[in-house]
Amino acid sequence: MDGMTVGYSAVQMRAAEAPLLAAGVPLMQRAAAGLAREVRALLGRDDARVVVLAGSGDNGADALYAAEHLATAGMSVTIVRTGERIHADALQAALDAGAREVAASEVGEAGASADLVIDGILGTGTSASPALRGRAREIVAALLEGSPRVVAVDIPSGIGPDDGSVPDPCVLRAEVTVTFGGYKAGLLVGPAVAYAGEVRLIDIGLGEELAKVEPIARQGG
Repeated sequence: MDGMTVGYSAVQMRAAEAPLLAAGVPLMQRAAAGLAREVRALLGRDDARVVVLAGSGDNGADALYAAEHLATAGMSVTIVRTGERIHADALQAALDAGAREVAASEVGEAGASADLVIDGILGTGTSASPALRGRAREIVAALLEGSPRVVAVDIPSGIGPDDGSVPDPCVLRAEVTVTFGGYKAGLLVGPAVAYAGEVRLIDIGLGEELAKVEPIARQGG
C-alpha cells in the first residue's frame, strides 16, 4: 500500500454495496475471481494444494466461488465447512469443478499437506466476542499447530473490522489479505495490522459510493 490509504467501517462498506446489489451487480463473482487471481499469483503454479475454510456468510461464499476457479485451473482444492450452514450454490459450484469436501476433524491433516489455506470463516459483520467459537475455533486451533501459509478473505477471521482489535489470539495470521471494494479500517489500525500481512485490494466497483463517505481510518501518506 503506497501513499495514503483510507479505511472504512463495516457499516460504510455494506451501505456502499447495497445499491449495486440492488441493481444486480455481481459483486460476489467479482470478489471471487479477484481472490482466485491473487491466490494463483501467490502460489505461482496450478498444481498446488489448497484448503478452503468456508463459513456461512459472504466471505465463505467468496472463498467457495474462488475454489471453483482454482479447481478449474487444476489445483487440488479441499473444502472444510466451519459451521452448520454454508452457501449451497457456491459449494456445489466448487464441487462440480473438482474440489472435495472433508470433515472438520480432518483439517489438521489437510492443512499439513496443503500449500495454502484460504481463511473464509468470518466477515465484517461479526459482532460476537470472541468471534471464533465452537467448530470454527477448533479448526483454527488445529491449523495453528502447523503454521500454514494463509490468505485471508477480506479480513482475517476474528479481528475487529473497525478497530483492528484481536480479542482472542486464536487467529490465523495471514501472509496476504485480499480485501474487496475498499480497505476495512481494522486492517490499518491496532494489533490486527500484524495479522493481516500484505493487503491487496480488489476493485469490485464501489469507488463511486465510497467517495461519498468519510473514511474512519488512515494509514501512511
